[in-house]
Amino acid sequence: MEIVIALLVVGAILLVLETFLPGMIAGILGLFCLAAGVIQSFSTFGPKIGSYVLAGVIVGLMLGTVIWVKYFPQTRMARVFTSNRTVGDIGTERPELLNQTGAALTPLRPSGTALIGGHRIDVVTEGALIERNTPIKVVAVEGMRVVVRALSETSA
Repeated sequence: MEIVIALLVVGAILLVLETFLPGMIAGILGLFCLAAGVIQSFSTFGPKIGSYVLAGVIVGLMLGTVIWVKYFPQTRMARVFTSNRTVGDIGTERPELLNQTGAALTPLRPSGTALIGGHRIDVVTEGALIERNTPIKVVAVEGMRVVVRALSETSA
């Protein structure tokens, strides 16, 4: 009886330690200990008690996983492993480009590069192909996506 309980307790402890120890060795050893505890209970106590131990281990693993996933991320210990900060602004919004004009540096089929306000900007068209050096106007800015159309079409 003592060996079964010891294997199950050591297996559970090793599974918890897997969170902090790299390499998955503690987790694998923990699962082996749990399996050895279940096998030992079958061979020592018979199929009825062994089945109860197996069911208990499976339910314990499921409950432990649910509790761990639900509560561990909010603990002080978990904050060591996670970061809630952002590092710098990636500058995806460019509303100042809206309604500006420029020229296509590459053929826009439908994406390419344009020179707008002295800066090279990756742009996409509304669907029509635009040849190189064609005057263009920015008609929409959606995050990093800058939508342009040929300047002759904007006057229509």
